[in-house]
Amino acid sequence: MSDIEIARNASTKPITEIAAGLGIPDNAIIPYGRVKAKIDPEYIETLKDKPDGKLILVTAITPTPAGEGKTTTSVGLTDGLNRIGKNALVCLREPSLGPCFGMKGGAAGGGYAQVVPMEDINLHFTGDFHAIGAAHNLLSALIDNHIHWGNSLELDARRIVWKRVADMNDRALRSISCGLGGPGNGFPREDGYDITVASEVMAIFCLATDLEDLKARLNRIVVGYTRDHKPVHASEILGTGAMTVLLKDALAPNLVQTLENNPAIIHGGPFANIAHGCNSVIATKTSLKLADYVVTEAGFGADLGAEKFFDIKCRAAGLSPDAAVIVATTRALKMHGGVAKEDLNQEDLDALRDGCCNLVRHIENVKAFGVPVVVAINRFSLDTDAEIALIQEIAVANGVKAVECTHWSDGGAGTEQLAHEVVALVDSGHANFAPLYPDEMPIWDKIKTIATRLYRADDIIADQKIRDQIRNLQESGYGHFPVCIAKTQYSFSTDPNRKGAPSNHVVAIREVRLSAGAGFIVVVCGDIMTMPGLPRIPAANSIDMDENGEVVGLF
Repeated sequence: MSDIEIARNASTKPITEIAAGLGIPDNAIIPYGRVKAKIDPEYIETLKDKPDGKLILVTAITPTPAGEGKTTTSVGLTDGLNRIGKNALVCLREPSLGPCFGMKGGAAGGGYAQVVPMEDINLHFTGDFHAIGAAHNLLSALIDNHIHWGNSLELDARRIVWKRVADMNDRALRSISCGLGGPGNGFPREDGYDITVASEVMAIFCLATDLEDLKARLNRIVVGYTRDHKPVHASEILGTGAMTVLLKDALAPNLVQTLENNPAIIHGGPFANIAHGCNSVIATKTSLKLADYVVTEAGFGADLGAEKFFDIKCRAAGLSPDAAVIVATTRALKMHGGVAKEDLNQEDLDALRDGCCNLVRHIENVKAFGVPVVVAINRFSLDTDAEIALIQEIAVANGVKAVECTHWSDGGAGTEQLAHEVVALVDSGHANFAPLYPDEMPIWDKIKTIATRLYRADDIIADQKIRDQIRNLQESGYGHFPVCIAKTQYSFSTDPNRKGAPSNHVVAIREVRLSAGAGFIVVVCGDIMTMPGLPRIPAANSIDMDENGEVVGLF
């Protein structure tokens, strides 16, 4: 059966029953139908004195078209932990409509390791993304309205840095002209769109600790500059109160369940290649109060998602992860070893051995943060025992265990061994987490540290304009901010075609963006786009409704 057919045949429990299993009373959830709900923020406040559970990060090798299965493994591990008698919960990001209708597809897991209702989660869910997009675009409208009615703040229309957003891959919106059509339509100027998951409002939403913190962060957004380069903040545009109102209900985390009726909290969803790639701080902290083991994920490979999880989210929220799982597949590793996608079904131990350099690099990188590691081999049906054994041999040679997992076909039963290994890592007390760089390190050096230590670049380069921007940010009091690298997810380098574990390359900085409200600096490297485009054959072409009114083609 397809993923959607498996999900549709699931025996779900009422969401009140899932909540009760976590100790959440009926009056503390806000139902969205029978099988999904939000958790009341007032109830979350009552959990603050409870001890925290253990935090487990699921990350992965560098992604390839062959697939890795990070979300599937996160769900499968959670089901496996519950099968061995642990009180475990999975805490995930919400999917964006962009990749859902584009190339990547949905993000609710797959096979028999899914969160449900899969269709709702992958589409509009509880409307959180719409609220974030509306709040962002309200500020955009208020900026142009302020200019239209006299511009008392003397905001320079040429120096507005606040774009508009849409939760869709639409390359035609990357660069636009707005305000055309005469005086009644405002002042013409150049503008552009980012995808909603790259919005600073999304980043703020995911890093805020409560409603008060959310509003304070919105106030600190820098929307543009005057002619003499003085920053203009969102608070001066007088719209952050209305933005907070739009986001108020969305800020409550969403509760759903896995196919095996274990709890799942899904909330927020910035991309990891163009944003910080983690679900909300509120969701993670709430989960740690509700369960003994919390499994969460960070987007794409460990060089992007895990690094930002550690250096941005954990730093901001005071989190300290207890273990990390690196997901790998024989297919993806063979691609890193030079095998073409159409040849992946054949055993090729030489290519697999060559491709494992990518896995080894990620193991080394995660260990650099002081977090103990286990490798989850997400087994495909055509993988051979010799291939699995080779990955395990290479993992052991690099000081970690690699566990074969069959959760896609077997659900939680296929991750019981992984669950035992994770519990052993957590209970070992070997975690000694620390971010890669200190707050006081200069911005340029932070970028260089990530590039040289994690990407194994020789150096970073930027033209004088970018260097001046970085110096101005440093001198303007933002030097303590962490950096959020926006680059291709397909390589350690900025060239998506360089597979394996490239070194001796140079990372070119193309653009720098201040996210003053979120509390980090976005550093755009290479040709990465903050508004992706659709592929030649988008997934949307295959999504439809059948004669029974059911969704088909969603994966």
